[in-house]
Amino acid sequence: MWRHAIKPRPRWKDTVVEQGLVFPMTDLPDGTETPYWNESAWYEVTMDEVLHLERVTEELYGMCRHAAEVMASGDRFSDTQLGLAPGTLPLVRESLKRDDLSVYARFDLAWSGAEPKMLEINGDTPTGLVESAVIQWNWLEDVFPDADQWNSVHDRLVKWWAEHLAAGHFPGNEAHFFNSGAETSGEEAMTVAYLRDTAAMAGLATYGHEIEDVGWDSARRAFVDWGGRPIRTAFKLYPWEDMLDDEFGRYVLAGLEPEPVRWIEPIWKTMLSTKAILPVLWELYPDHPNLLPAYFGDPGDLLEWVAKPLHGREGSNIHIHTLAGTEDHVHEGPYDTSTMVYQEWHPLPSYDGNRAVIGSWIVDGVAAGMMVRESDGPITDYYARFVPHAIGTSPRPDQATIDAWLNE
Repeated sequence: MWRHAIKPRPRWKDTVVEQGLVFPMTDLPDGTETPYWNESAWYEVTMDEVLHLERVTEELYGMCRHAAEVMASGDRFSDTQLGLAPGTLPLVRESLKRDDLSVYARFDLAWSGAEPKMLEINGDTPTGLVESAVIQWNWLEDVFPDADQWNSVHDRLVKWWAEHLAAGHFPGNEAHFFNSGAETSGEEAMTVAYLRDTAAMAGLATYGHEIEDVGWDSARRAFVDWGGRPIRTAFKLYPWEDMLDDEFGRYVLAGLEPEPVRWIEPIWKTMLSTKAILPVLWELYPDHPNLLPAYFGDPGDLLEWVAKPLHGREGSNIHIHTLAGTEDHVHEGPYDTSTMVYQEWHPLPSYDGNRAVIGSWIVDGVAAGMMVRESDGPITDYYARFVPHAIGTSPRPDQATIDAWLNE
């Protein structure tokens, strides 16, 4: 992979906003702002590199599904150890047994051209979706119209909704979409609106509002939207560990619904969003070339490590310990640090001083594309910059080839 400097398109900020990215800039603590969408550079990858990343992504996803089953077995963890509401793990087991529908997830990979190393997976509430699926593809159309990009995210999302709609998996052929009103950057609302668009393109009737406005109808023992309509299928960009701690979570935990909501992502995805999956993967697949040694609760035999809170996001509450550093690097944040997962320190590759992490998307179990985020420091945090990519050596395939890939 190579990083190239390039002149941004005229009016790029207006362009990406018009295409749906509501925050092209990130506000800094000192009152200034920095680009979140950074098209002053682009990353070049080869087709061989894409094929390798695809294989690794799909293999890791299968391993994570296996790890989820082990974690939920009841022998490995308790709800308390995982920071989950009492009664969560039995619901996770039932969800896995039913093979509840799940649509997408995102791996974060450290990759310097050899074997990618899995830093973590977000299987419950992945963001970065709009800029990955739509904005960087539109950038490619403008800047390199004959080039290709590893990016079938949008097509695979629409296909997923369409296939399950045709199979009768969505009662009433409808779905609700919820984001949290507590998130004020617009990221969650933007992501949910995009997912809603993909469902509408597939033919579903869609409804949406903030998840805080979801109600409980005691007479019908059903969740209802703000118009009183029963909720039967719902996509939410709201972590399960928070949902089950909320007041209405007790209805889910108590199993009071005669016809439970088909939540997307399903509750078994909680196992893929806690950092506790990292030591389980290392136990199940020791010395796997795409994993880093990891331990639950202490660093074990690691001399250099990164400590991560179970439910942390955006790099918050990360603690890095290296032998070369004069002092540890501690990134403050709001998450509970009473239980930490320790993962071997594996620095991100630097491109002209930019630390790059690969976000590798998987949709319906199939590797679907990538995004690159850059940071100035060792942690990919809230201030990271999204940089587009292209496959530098391959012309864009024709539609028949693309259709064949989607139907494999």
